[in-house]
Amino acid sequence: MVEFTFWDIAYQLLLALRWTVALSVIAFVCGALLGLGLLVLRLSKLPGATRCVSLYVQIFQGTPLLMQIFLTYFGLALIGIDTSPLLAASVCLTLYSAAYLSDIWRGCVESVPRGQWEASASLAMSFTEQLRHVILPQAMRLGIAPTAGFVVQIIKGTALTSVIGFIEITKAGQLIANATFEPFLVYGCVAALYFALCFPLSLWSQRLERRLRPQRS
Repeated sequence: MVEFTFWDIAYQLLLALRWTVALSVIAFVCGALLGLGLLVLRLSKLPGATRCVSLYVQIFQGTPLLMQIFLTYFGLALIGIDTSPLLAASVCLTLYSAAYLSDIWRGCVESVPRGQWEASASLAMSFTEQLRHVILPQAMRLGIAPTAGFVVQIIKGTALTSVIGFIEITKAGQLIANATFEPFLVYGCVAALYFALCFPLSLWSQRLERRLRPQRS
């Protein structure tokens, strides 16, 4: 039996941490781009667009992320796509992130006073110009804090991708625990790494929220 020291365990988990961070970045960046597109589509006057985007958001918010991961992993294979755990995890978390981010940002856009829309329309701005120059700059300021907070949920959500064989820190911790018979030590280290990733983001989100909160006179 091979003996593992604490530093051996920590080193292996740090190697797996790279994939947790990489998957989180992919999910956030791609989800943000897709979510922005869904937001614009939802705000447009295209027939049926609002209902379709709303249905998409409700599906992803109303079903467990674990089920979404399974359906994505096996669904891609059913339609003939040679999938891998990384591809399936990236696709699923991107779709999941887009649903939540578009809804977060929709709330931020709706919090912009209606008079801003009317004032920009009176300047003969098109819908795209209204969003670009007037509405989105104000909504972005309101959306920074909740967006930063949602990044924490993305990071923690990557743990569920271990069920399809993607080796991030949770899956690596499971493999190491099976080899060392030290589950408390291993999963304690895993929890500490998640905390080290998520706590600074949570703290930053709270500070942003306090800083950007409108001051009452």
